[in-house]
Order: sequence, then structure tokens, then C-alpha cells
Amino acid sequence: MIKIISKTALALVISATLAASVHAEIALPKDLPAYAADKPLPVPEISKQTLDNGLTVWVVPREGVPRVDYVLSFKDAGLAADDAAMPGFASTLASMLSEGTKKRDSKDIAETAQGYGGSVGAYASNDGLTLVANAVASQAEPMMDLLSEIARSPSFPENEIVLTKANALQGLKAAEAQPGFRAERAILSAVYGEHPYARTQATEAGINAVTQEKLKAAYATRLRPDKALLVISGRIDKDNAFKLAKAALGDWTVDGDALAQTTPPSGKMKPTFVHLDRDGSVQSSVRIGRPAVSATNPDYIALRLTSTILGGGFSSRLMQNLREDKGYTYGAGVGYRAQSQGGALIASADVRNEVTGAALGEFFAEYKRIGSEAVSDDEMQMNKRYVAGGYLISNQLQGAVASTLANNWLVGLPPEFLGEFVPKVREVDAKQVQAMGRKYYDPKAQSIVVVGDQAVVEQLKDYGFK
Repeated sequence: MIKIISKTALALVISATLAASVHAEIALPKDLPAYAADKPLPVPEISKQTLDNGLTVWVVPREGVPRVDYVLSFKDAGLAADDAAMPGFASTLASMLSEGTKKRDSKDIAETAQGYGGSVGAYASNDGLTLVANAVASQAEPMMDLLSEIARSPSFPENEIVLTKANALQGLKAAEAQPGFRAERAILSAVYGEHPYARTQATEAGINAVTQEKLKAAYATRLRPDKALLVISGRIDKDNAFKLAKAALGDWTVDGDALAQTTPPSGKMKPTFVHLDRDGSVQSSVRIGRPAVSATNPDYIALRLTSTILGGGFSSRLMQNLREDKGYTYGAGVGYRAQSQGGALIASADVRNEVTGAALGEFFAEYKRIGSEAVSDDEMQMNKRYVAGGYLISNQLQGAVASTLANNWLVGLPPEFLGEFVPKVREVDAKQVQAMGRKYYDPKAQSIVVVGDQAVVEQLKDYGFK
């Protein structure tokens, strides 16, 4: 292992040296042309139907790769639906869906999917649970049938439950050793209080409490056609796609009531200041956060762009300040997390012990500046290109388009938003960014979490720590 690491490190050094020498020898032209205007995402026609059982189906035919993608999402079935004593349960439920059905075991499911030239899987988010599948176009029908089988008749085999729990406990043990994991849990609690959005990380007690009976009971209430959206994208015509969906899922019915929709967080959590001791740590893991708004709020686009300017990329203000200028950290940033019932703004950095207090000071200096000074035209345009370009690149593949549509639906955004995003980003002006800064980045409204050695607390007294 030591030899492998040494060779890898040597290769990285050589690559960096060569890159630097090449860069030094190449002089860019002085009069480069201006950037071209951002192109809007070419949105294909989205055909829509609602089956008799309430299942919503969207079909997005796309030429190109001879492949068909399926994304089947269930609203109000995700992590926010978990019992307080079993946080993270939805992720276990999702992972177990493809581990066995009434007809097949996990090995047979995986090999069957591979035989169709694709794969199947599932995951949980705060607001929903999603199954994904893909296959070569010629195998679209049998893959649709396999996806239906997984969604409608999972068996939750006992041997797979035991293995899944063992793996989850090992993963949790490794995660608990990381300061970032503890900091994340603490900042979510500070931002959301007792709301389900605060309880997305698994616990040992919760994992141990998973049983076949609980999985079956949760499945019966969470996976329902009347709370589901199926997106079909790829080389398939709409009539055939609707035919496949109806044949595979049209007769699916369930009994009982669906789970209630997640209620919105209060959004009025008072700022808190938390230090979690990590004796002997040479770094402090810092989190700064506050409640924000849902994805359907009118502030969504402007706040997303504001957060990008402040801390959303390598050229962001926080990165340039704390990393490039001060040398406090390898990386610093802030992310806007928008969900169906609320959101959060959470900043993060791992900094050296001796500059923990100073780093917080720089965070808040940038927070004040984004609300008090107008962003220059150059900085606005650079960040608009970054946000719009990243969105366009990430939605080039048909599977990505299907996932974006489904994820938007889970948080309450309409299908048309797929093509509206880039133009809306382009419309944001400097006054709006400054207004977002004043509204959401007031330092006095922020909760602070620091995971690190007790010795750093003395530096934090000016920020509410005792």
C-alpha cells in the first residue's frame, strides 16, 4: 500500500509540474472575443398522462443514445416521513427494494437488469423515494416490467436485511469518526429544531430497530401510485411509452390512507452556538447555518445565484478569501438547500485550530459585504455563466433530464421549470443579489457549530460561545 501511495503522489507531482510548465510557456491572446450568450436548455416536448389509479406519467422522447431511462418517484415517502426514533429509515427501505421480489432474489435482479443493458436502483431524499432504471432501447419493455416488479412486489428477505443492517452499522461507525458528520447533525438540529428535516442521519438504535415487518408496513404506506410520478426519457415514442407504463403499472392499486404531507418548519429558530469537543484535533470543523425558503418561493432563483457568488465554487468569495488570501483552509463554501417545505443555508470549512475565530470573522465579513455592496457586472456575469453552464452540462444526458424533472416534481416545481431555469438566472440583477444578502445572510441570524479541540473555545467568545 505504501508503494502504491508513493507512486500516486509522485505521478501527481509530475503532472502538476508539467501542467505548470506548459501553462508558463503558453501566452493567451490579449484580445480574446467576449463570451457568447448562454443558450437556453432545448426543452423537448413533455407528454403527460394520469392513469386511472392516479399515477402521473411524463414522457420525454429524445434522439441520440439508443437507451431508455425510467425514474419513478414517490412523494412524501422520503427521510422526512421517518419516525423520530428511526432517522434514515427511508434510505434503508429504498436500498432493500431491489434486494428481492416475490419472483427473484437480489442476484437475479441485478443479472436481469444487466442482461437488458442497464441497471436498477433506488434512493431516498428528504421529500421522496425514487427508483431508477435504464436499458437499451430494444429492451425497454422488459425493463419496464422489471421496474414494476421491484416497485410492486418487494419481498424484503431476512438475509438481505441482516446484511444491509451490518453494512449500515459499519458505515455509521466510520462516519461518526469524522468531525464533518457530527457537525452536519448539529447544524441541522440548530436550523430545523424538532422538524423531520433535522433527522436525516441514521443512528445505531434506528438501524438496529429495522425489521422485515417495519419495512413491509412502511412500503405499504409510502409506495403508492396515486402519490407517484413516472418519467420515461430516451429513444422511445410517446404512444409506446404510455402503453408500457399502463401495462406494467396501470392495474396497481393499494389500500389504506397515504402518509400526510410534511408540514413546513417554523423557519423561526433562534440562533444557537454549539461546540462539540474532539480532543486532540488539529482542525476545527465549522458550520454556519440558518433556515431558508422552499424551492417554490419567489426568492429561489435569486437566492441560489447569491449563494453561488458567496460560496458556490472555486472562484466564490469565501473560497478566495479563506483559502487563496488567508490560507486558513483547503475549501470554504455555502450551499442553499431547497426542499418542498423549507430550506437551509449552510456554510462549511475545516480550518486550523489557531485560526478558528479568525475564520468565523471572515465568513461574517463576506456575509455583511454581500448585503451591503453591489456585485460588479463582471462578477455577476461570471457567476451567471457558472450556474447556467453547470445546469446545461448536467442535463445533457436523457437520464439526467428524467431525474431533474422528477426531483423538481418532488419539491413542487412544474415540468416547465426545466427550460425556465437558465432564463430566470439571466434575469437576476445586482440589486436582487444585494437584497438576498441582506435578507438571508445577516450574521446575527446564523447558528454556529464548531467541532474541535476544547482549546479553540477561547477564540469563539465573541460569537456567542461560553
